[in-house]
Parts: sequence; C-alpha cells; structure tokens
Amino acid sequence: MKSTIDKFQQIVNNLLDDESKKPMAQFIASENLYAEVDLALSKTGIAEDKFEAALNDLVLKTPRTATNAFFNQLFGGRNETAVLGDLLAVILNNSMYTYKAAGPQVGVEKIILREVCNIIGWGEGADGTFAPGGSLTNFMSMVMARDAANKAAPYEGVTQKMTVYTSKESHYSIPKNAAFSGLGRDQVRYVPSDKLGRLDLKSLELMIEEDIQNGFKPIMVNLTAGTTVLGAFDPVGEVRAIGDKYGLWLHLDGAYCGSVIFSQKYKHLVEGIAHVDSFSFNAHKMIGTPLSCSIIVVKDKGNLHSSFSNDASYLYQTDHDEFNLGKTSLQCGRRNDALKFWALWKRVGTDGLEKIVDHQFYLADVARDYIRAHQDYELYSYDESISICFNYKGIPARDICTLLYEYSELLVGYGSYEADEFIRLVTINAQNSEQDILDFFKTMEGFVASHEHLFTPALTQNP
Repeated sequence: MKSTIDKFQQIVNNLLDDESKKPMAQFIASENLYAEVDLALSKTGIAEDKFEAALNDLVLKTPRTATNAFFNQLFGGRNETAVLGDLLAVILNNSMYTYKAAGPQVGVEKIILREVCNIIGWGEGADGTFAPGGSLTNFMSMVMARDAANKAAPYEGVTQKMTVYTSKESHYSIPKNAAFSGLGRDQVRYVPSDKLGRLDLKSLELMIEEDIQNGFKPIMVNLTAGTTVLGAFDPVGEVRAIGDKYGLWLHLDGAYCGSVIFSQKYKHLVEGIAHVDSFSFNAHKMIGTPLSCSIIVVKDKGNLHSSFSNDASYLYQTDHDEFNLGKTSLQCGRRNDALKFWALWKRVGTDGLEKIVDHQFYLADVARDYIRAHQDYELYSYDESISICFNYKGIPARDICTLLYEYSELLVGYGSYEADEFIRLVTINAQNSEQDILDFFKTMEGFVASHEHLFTPALTQNP
C-alpha cells in the first residue's frame, strides 16, 4: 500500500504540474476516444511500467474541473482540506449503514446533520441523511411526501392519482423521480416562472385548485434554491401558506445554492426555510468538497423512518437505531461522503464556510460589472445569483462554448430561458480570484478575435 501511495503521489504531482501550465486538457472527440487513449482490457493484464504509463496518460487527458478554466458545471475547484478527508475515507473504506462497521464515522455524519438542522432552526425532532447525488435527495423527498399523504402507500402501492408541483425551471430529476416513486411523470405539474425565473404563486394555486376539482390529490410542492440556468430562488415563505392551505409537503431543492444557509449576507434568499418539510443541498457545489456530497434533512425524522427503515437482522445486530444509519438512508452499503465535508468544516468553522459562499457571490458581481461596462455584451441574469448569463457580440452562445471546448481554451456551458439562449458562466469555484474571472473574459474575447473566420456570419449580422 505504501508503494501504491507513492505512485499515486507521483501521478498527482504530474497532474498538478501539467495543470499549472495548461488549465485545459487536450480536447479528444468522442469518436476518437478509443484510438487516442489506451482503455482496452485484456485477459492477462499488462506490465507494471505500462500500467503506470497508461494510468498517467488517462489522468492527464481527463477534463480538468479544478482549474481556473472550468466554468461548465455547477461544481469546480479543489479544496485541499476536503480532498484530504475524501482520501482518508477511501483508505478507511467504511460503509455507513451500521455503527459496528463505521464507528466514529457515524458520529461524523450525525454531527453534520445536527448542525445543519440547527442552522435551519429545527429542533431535536429533525434529522437527515446523505445520498449519492441531488437527484436522489429529491427522490427521497418525493417518497416521503407520498407516504405522508397516504401512509398505506409503502405497503399497498400508489392507489390514487397524486400530483406534484414544481417550477418549469426546476431540476430534470423531478419527472424521473415521479416515475420511480410510482406517481407517474404525467402527474408532475410545471408551474410557470416570473421574469426572474421564480415559481409563480398565482399559477401554482390555480393549478392546485384545478387538480382538486378533477379528482387528483395534490401532495407536494418542489421549490428550488438556485435554478440550474438563472440561479433563481423560489419564494419559500410565501409558498408555505399555500402548502398549509392544501396540506402539501414542501421540499426545498438547494442542490445548487442551498449552501446560502451558511451566509449571513445571503441566507435571506431562502427566507422561510424553517417552514419546509425537507431540504437538500450539495456540499460538492457551493462548499467545494469533492463529488459527491449530497445531504437531505427533514423537519420530522419520523418521516425518514417510516419511508426508508427496514429490518435486517444480519445487519443491525448492535447499538441503538440512532447510530445505525442504514435505517434512514436510501441505500444499504454506502461510502463515507461525510468525512470530507466534516474535515473542511472542522478546519475552517462555520465562519469559513460563510466566506466560501460569500466569495462566490463576489466573483459573480465582478463578472456582472464587467459585462455591464462593455457594450459588446448583453446580460440576461440579475444580482444575487452566481449564474451569470450573457451573450457576446450577438454570436450564438452554443457556437462560442463549443469552439472554446474543442480548441481547449475554456470549459463553459450555455443555457436558455424563455426565448433567449446565452452563455452561462458559474462562479462556483471559490478558489478563483477576481483576476481569474477577468481572465475568462479576456480569453474568450481573444479567441473570438483570433478566430473571426469561425464566427463570420454572426459577426456580419451583429457588427
């Protein structure tokens, strides 16, 4: 194992050295992947030196999500303290379903969940768990909403048409989860959004009333803290009154930006969070831990038990159920995703997490200020969002994003809202500086200027 760790360290050093010179990995077209990278498997295996060379080559050719050229997805960067926690989790290799198998690591997970519940304002009756991604924390919320509406559903199945309401800008996992939970994709109602991308309250109530009149049973409203394109925050507190009126479960999907709970300056964006039934966020997004680190907490932990607990005498043989985490989790065997978050939180404190979150909003302000100060840009997004949506010189967003990727210059994506399509820059990498944001624009502008022939039609139409 010590020899293996030495090899690991050498490969990592090679990567870090290469990243410092080239923040983007070489572009490899998918149709050329197997010709350009040695991925073939064999019956007999290969010599150690050839294996190390193949592994090193694979690492160096993989997209670099931790550099100052990566703005493509809703994660990025590399926090060294969190990485240390993740590496230790791999070496320890505990499974988090029983205290007997995980010991103190159970306490690591429980203390995180307790502190999150405290920050929200929930008492001792609240609890939570970790799941392998934000899609599955959303799934868990839907299952609990289903079971809260009909306690027989876990045993008899879904016997009535239950409806779920979500913004049309919400995460794509919602209809998938409706299929998984037995509610059905057709029972998801997509509520229109206002000009800022937030769920429209009047439309929500009208849709609920119509469903009731048509014999459906409304059970849940899925709210979003940071929509995937505009980074919008649904009005949590105002929806609670509607939820109370119709007896609905309220889930706040904060996978992208729910970590604003750690910021005194920005937690008003989720005002009313204490009144939802469940809340989820990804610490691998705004907090910057390695993938994946997805958390769901519930106001009443009884809902976790009633929806996910199942006896297994071959597993749960010692200790109290409170310390046998498999009783309230979606899966049985699962890796320790809590340790990396705990290591970071332990090291920097809640104040340090706040600084991480606030810095991302600061970087977003830097980007918006730059766009507003330069007439070649058009801004589509608004303040208090870490998604900066814009177009440059009228060039189609997908053309710029695709060519920047294929020429190994920058990784940035595009999105759309209503009739507009635009580049979506996310400032979620807290290791970036103000200069890194300014360099992004300079790199993009320089690329367009030096490759005018690729953009001629757009530049001609929009001089």
